Amino acid sequence: MNSDLFYYVLNDNLLISNKPYDLNEASENYVLAYEGPIFALNKIDSQEARRSFCVTSLENLFMKEENLNILKKFNSNKSNLPSFLLDAIKERKVISLNTAYDNWKECLNEYFPVMKENKHFKKWSVTVVGLGDVGGTLITGLRLLGADCISQINIYDKDINKVKRWCFECNQILSPDPSIFYPTVISAKEEDLFNCNMFIFCVSVGVPKVGNESSDVRLAQFEGNSKIVSLYAKMAKEKNFKGIFSVVSDPVDLLCKVALNEHLLPEQIRGYGLGVMNARASYYASQNDNCIQYLKEGRAFGPHGEHLVIADSINNYNEEASKYLTEKTIKSNLEVRSLGFKPYIAPALSSGALSIIATIKSEWHYSATFIGGAFMGCRNRLLTSGIELEGYKNMPSKLFDRLEKTYNELLSFKY
Repeated sequence: MNSDLFYYVLNDNLLISNKPYDLNEASENYVLAYEGPIFALNKIDSQEARRSFCVTSLENLFMKEENLNILKKFNSNKSNLPSFLLDAIKERKVISLNTAYDNWKECLNEYFPVMKENKHFKKWSVTVVGLGDVGGTLITGLRLLGADCISQINIYDKDINKVKRWCFECNQILSPDPSIFYPTVISAKEEDLFNCNMFIFCVSVGVPKVGNESSDVRLAQFEGNSKIVSLYAKMAKEKNFKGIFSVVSDPVDLLCKVALNEHLLPEQIRGYGLGVMNARASYYASQNDNCIQYLKEGRAFGPHGEHLVIADSINNYNEEASKYLTEKTIKSNLEVRSLGFKPYIAPALSSGALSIIATIKSEWHYSATFIGGAFMGCRNRLLTSGIELEGYKNMPSKLFDRLEKTYNELLSFKY
């Protein structure tokens, strides 16, 4: 074994560190025979780092700080780490565990209880709160597309008639083939909102009427939505909720930070707004031969709105094409509003239903997750070992400069 590492055993789990801890040391025989997930111990300020995440490279095995560099892949071909540890990293079986959290040991036996259930092919129960245009469209998408991963859809709204309406409507969406399963849509009581695997916040107040738009319609909703998301996040904490707290309402990235203030775990909170920005960028790219590469090579980063970053290609980055797509994508919602309609269908399905289903199924998708103090939108997936962020080799410096500017804007937001 590597003499530079320390090996410990706790609750039948193998822990490793590059610094000594006051824990029971693991024998060499135990280490070599061990087959479960490996926990890599770190200690970073809990205000600036997650409690746990999936280790994907040597660089994020023992990090001194968590920041945007976690999106970079480095060409580390040489390592003195033992082969079993390198193999475990490749197999996504290593979990970074931040001992700066007082409750870090809770991760050892139920490092991600929601995903643990999914590993055994149990479908998720989801709760959707807020049955306006977005919420109603979202549950329709979940009903139609979530049969293989969702057991039931619990819905709640202050307006009981909305709840009754959507229970009637959605449960009457059926295929002519009676053998096809659809998740049942059920009315939820307020005290039972967090008896689920994923809570989905779709409440929106203060949405500007068509014709009364500000420069950023999403930010205009922050004041009202922040008060409500704070109440639900506090309720989740009081209920000791262990699942995923998802935000679909605008502005998703900033509302995620509000939810974090109620002391949920950073890795519990996810913002679903970037999926539609990727879809909109794809739409505009398909209409411009100079941007067509986005459809296969492009990426979206950052918030659902101002400071969005669209990269036309992650392999052959073109600054001009990327900024063109970024501008078109940011203004896309205003184009729909100019026609006299609120733009909610594509967001509810691309950012909401499709991205949420991809999350449950551990597939790559776009959402905002916590990175070093901010909720930054990027491609990621949720594994049994935690969140894996998509990393990029040889990221162009001009692109990274744009990402850093956006990241710093998100970091500077105070609630």
